[in-house]
Amino acid sequence: MEIVGSSKIRKDAFDKVTGKARFVDDYKRGDELYAVTFRSPRPHIKIISIDTEEAKKIEGVAGVFTYKDIPGVNKVPLVFDDYPFLAEDVCKFYGQPIALVVAVSKEIARKALKKIKLKYKELPAVFDPLEAMKKDAPKIYGKDNVFRAYKIRKGDINRGFKEADVVIERTYRTNYQVHSYLETQGMLAEPSIDGSITVYGTMQCPFYVLDAVSNILGIPQSKIRVVQTTTGGAFGGKEDVPSIVAGHAALCSFLTNRPVKLIYTREEDFDSMSKRHPGWINIKIGAKRNGKITAIKVKYVLDGGAFATLSPIVLWRGTVHSTGPYDIENVWVDSFAVATNKVPCGAFRGFGQPQANFANESIIDELAHELKMNPLELRKKNFLDIGKKTATGHLIKESCGLKKVVDKITKISNFNKKWKDPQNKKGRIRRGIGIATSFYGVGLGAEGKFLEKAGAHVQIFKDGSVLVAVGNTEMGQGAFTVLTQIASEILGAPYEVVNIIEPDTTRIPDSGPTVASRTTVMSGNAIINACKILRRRIDGVVRDIFNVRGKVISKNGYYYAGGKRISYFDAVKECYNRRVKMAEQGFYRVEGTTFDRKTGIGDAYFTYTYSCMVAEVEVDIELGTVKILRFYSGHDIGKAVNPKLAEGQIEGGAVQGIGYALYENLVLEEGRIITNNFTGYIIPTIKDIPDDIRVVIVEEKYPNGPYGAKGLGEPPLIAAAPAIANAIFNATGKRIRSLPILPEKIVFQE
Repeated sequence: MEIVGSSKIRKDAFDKVTGKARFVDDYKRGDELYAVTFRSPRPHIKIISIDTEEAKKIEGVAGVFTYKDIPGVNKVPLVFDDYPFLAEDVCKFYGQPIALVVAVSKEIARKALKKIKLKYKELPAVFDPLEAMKKDAPKIYGKDNVFRAYKIRKGDINRGFKEADVVIERTYRTNYQVHSYLETQGMLAEPSIDGSITVYGTMQCPFYVLDAVSNILGIPQSKIRVVQTTTGGAFGGKEDVPSIVAGHAALCSFLTNRPVKLIYTREEDFDSMSKRHPGWINIKIGAKRNGKITAIKVKYVLDGGAFATLSPIVLWRGTVHSTGPYDIENVWVDSFAVATNKVPCGAFRGFGQPQANFANESIIDELAHELKMNPLELRKKNFLDIGKKTATGHLIKESCGLKKVVDKITKISNFNKKWKDPQNKKGRIRRGIGIATSFYGVGLGAEGKFLEKAGAHVQIFKDGSVLVAVGNTEMGQGAFTVLTQIASEILGAPYEVVNIIEPDTTRIPDSGPTVASRTTVMSGNAIINACKILRRRIDGVVRDIFNVRGKVISKNGYYYAGGKRISYFDAVKECYNRRVKMAEQGFYRVEGTTFDRKTGIGDAYFTYTYSCMVAEVEVDIELGTVKILRFYSGHDIGKAVNPKLAEGQIEGGAVQGIGYALYENLVLEEGRIITNNFTGYIIPTIKDIPDDIRVVIVEEKYPNGPYGAKGLGEPPLIAAAPAIANAIFNATGKRIRSLPILPEKIVFQE
């Protein structure tokens, strides 16, 4: 392979480093209006009345709109459609949108906000998901405040615990995590004279936004154009929320017949955007003296906030992975996504797995401590491998590089030599080392299989340039570079002449959402299917030119056959001269994933990425501060299409995982976020990350992936927090069972 497997320069690198990239707020129309949002002042209220007359009288105000002005359906189209674009009679969380003010400037719009008079009655609220599950709790959703519940029943759990020589039970908690992307939520909506509307904005899923705008305006999707602008980070935070922001901007534009821009402030973004779900996880685990795990029982509760958004599918992923990358015969899992009067939670890198993985990988170390075993040895005795089954009974048949990853990471980190019993460590400054592993089902799995498809359109122009159209988005992860490399490799076209069209729903096929580490496999395969047809046509012309049979080889911009060669560009021209069709569509979908909701058994995903992380820490036991000295992160990803981009993803995930473990602490009081900017909500800076982050890539090829590739986007974060928690225990003997691991927890833990 010439292109795939090489570290090509990112397609978007030049525009981003030179400042040519245009983010949504860079788009100017000259006559645009500005929208701001009037929000609920309390976590749970009944709206008695809303008076907007004084606000409308302010000079420069073009309109003040409530749910009564919505011409279409007042529901955001997500999993349950329970989230209104604008509140009607009840608000369920602090900051829920009630009205929109549109004016000639942001300043005037914000001035008008203060003139809106809201009369309301405060209702009982509940902020803890465990309290919300009680019978006498205030009702937010349905009869029991449970958005969705799942179970897994594998083997005989009672027999498994009877066979165990050691049984332990522990409870763990995790807090919110904020995406902390550089660019806040924002949209620009613009009407056309034919009654259609165009929405530009920062987003992950243009076709989600298309659904939302069609819903709120009540017009056909064919009259709506959604364009993704350069997006300054996402991490899942621009999967669901952009549908709301776009709906608001589009409504204002539709009603005023003017371009309308809606850009969130950082504080507004914190208050209203989705976040990583806080988690509560109770685990009971049993094992033989030799370390073989005989049974595991898990209760997993996620705090979904006031509306379901993506909580059901987030919960499902966490459920399927809640017992870790281990072969355990007897499994019992109950999981719940629960409604509370807080900001709704949604997609975040890892998608329900980091919470469960923190608990699972922590209790594995605690079990090793009880058994007086090295935690690495315990893991190795129970790892998944070819011929073993996951918690859902999925038989692993291929592409399992878990042991290779672990062996390589523990070798370069010198884990066995550095790991020592914490009881033997003395002094104020203590060092420790910790390990954690994970596996990650690529894509949306059986519960999201209706989205497990992708389309692509590839066109070769007469000058040899190539335009690829897919429905995925570039948000910093390097997807367009990787997809370009795949197309270039198949076609034999120089990488420099192949480009991906900007996501525009009127010009691209729906390739499914850019989530769940699915883009390389799904859209990569769709592109391959289109390019293979084009390549066969080109090869046929080349053979005809040379009057030869046999295989045509492409290398360095030339096609070779029968001892002769022709340049790619000349071959393309000849194809056009012979009236060969030089545009083609490709499609790919996954088959065979299953999940029985009654038992939790099935082939939940089509393949898995396997990971291992090791952290070395230095802890000041008097101050409780933790310094990460070295961090090792290894992943079996099938094939690194672009090794440098893969390394960047892994390093970035490590840093985000370090933040989740040690620093990122969202504080709420009665449902209101009080750390709603980067003054109060601390994320790692360049001074907080280790100088030494070492990356290991293992390539156990997935037969159905593009050149053997699997997914990578999310796994680099998942196991970071438990690796750090285990290292802190190894250094201090203190087991911290909640995230983040703040200094006071270390100081005051007995």
